[in-house]
Amino acid sequence: MIERPARQPAPSEEPIVFVVDDDESMREALRSLLRSVRLRVETFGSTADLLRSKLPDVASCLVLDVRLPGLSGLDFQAELAKANIRIPIIFMTGHGDIPMSVQAMKAGAVDFLTKPFRDQDMLDAVAAALERDRNRRKDEQQLSDLLARFEALTERESEVMGLVTAGLMNKQIAGELGLSEITVKIHRGHVMRKMAARSLADLVRMAEAIGVRQAKPENR
Repeated sequence: MIERPARQPAPSEEPIVFVVDDDESMREALRSLLRSVRLRVETFGSTADLLRSKLPDVASCLVLDVRLPGLSGLDFQAELAKANIRIPIIFMTGHGDIPMSVQAMKAGAVDFLTKPFRDQDMLDAVAAALERDRNRRKDEQQLSDLLARFEALTERESEVMGLVTAGLMNKQIAGELGLSEITVKIHRGHVMRKMAARSLADLVRMAEAIGVRQAKPENR
């Protein structure tokens, strides 16, 4: 089983492209191509070599040959998914066929290029892959920020947030929790401020994103 590669702070926030191909001439050609558009590039002769590297914590993508010594590119894609390593992958092969490309794309590959491919096709695929990873990282950071805000709520504020986002009015929440309505209003205000919610709809979206929205209690 593949373990998540250790990460280290990157010297810059520039994206990086990892290239894995056992053909040295192909690695060098891709290095030259990608550097021509000012991208950072690291190349490896096998997936094992890649896993021994410390991956910088920046937007990145993987340009991966299908046929490699040891673990094949498609098998490596499956192992990365099992390890929850979600780096976007661009496959390349000199022996591609339709079932192979369908398998790769269904498993989430950004593109599947058959050698020899046009330089622009590779550059377009890399640009799309890096944009996908930027968006994923942005979404994960936003979710992490939301969770941190939610964890800063008191237990009572968490209860109030769950009931508010389930659609209960302040009076109903007061009855549900055995509080006065003014106390519920105070807790609700604290929740809105701590969660940085601009509106009830905004708070509902936050609650759904972090999975804390409660079902509306049945009338007793």
